[in-house]
Amino acid sequence: MKIVVIGGTGRIGSQVVQLLEGHEVVAAAPSTGVNTLTGEGLSGVLQGADVLVDVSNSPSFADDDVMEFFQRSTGNLVEAAREAGVGHFVALSVVGADELPDSGYLRAKAAQEKLIQDSGLNYTIVRATQFLEFAVAIADTSTVDGVVRLSDGGTQPIAAEDVAVAVARAAGEPPAGGIVEIGGPDVLPMDEWIRRVLTARNDPREVVTDPAAKYFGTVLGKNSLVPAEGAWRGKVGLAEWLSR
Repeated sequence: MKIVVIGGTGRIGSQVVQLLEGHEVVAAAPSTGVNTLTGEGLSGVLQGADVLVDVSNSPSFADDDVMEFFQRSTGNLVEAAREAGVGHFVALSVVGADELPDSGYLRAKAAQEKLIQDSGLNYTIVRATQFLEFAVAIADTSTVDGVVRLSDGGTQPIAAEDVAVAVARAAGEPPAGGIVEIGGPDVLPMDEWIRRVLTARNDPREVVTDPAAKYFGTVLGKNSLVPAEGAWRGKVGLAEWLSR
């Protein structure tokens, strides 16, 4: 199969490309002449493609910027995929995207999902939990006067390598025609997760538990970021990830 990976040079995309060895895989990104915002290079790279995988992300997480990115990028991808006769559209999204509208980022991901769902294309949306690799960034955005304030809402963080495995698997299988959720092997509160990471890194910042603390603009419930029961679980847990 010919599989085109949009965002194929990034953290997840580059691993997906490697995992799909044996197929005709094309890593597409602005650096390779493919720009989903302008449409440049899309028709050419999708010519003869069986599967389109989109793991690209917005360079800015500001509410308006991220909505503009996903609406324009996904709109261009849908149009180009239709014209090229692509048989399967695989997109990476986020667990809880449609349940936490106070978050500008998650609103944008929900809008992306709807564009794909309404496109008429065969598709699989892979919703992942928060990446273990994002722990320090989460701490940084939650730090006020040197103190990290985080909710004790549940999380099930997943290693980027496990996300790549799940996306590559979806690309090699028939379209699910819906949403597939994935998470890591550990279920633990957001504050505990970040506290353990900062401790392991000898980061002196104190992590204070604050149920009202917002995560990217939204207050978390107990299971807001936890995938549905029966979701696929990755292999790399927090302890193993920290040991590396």
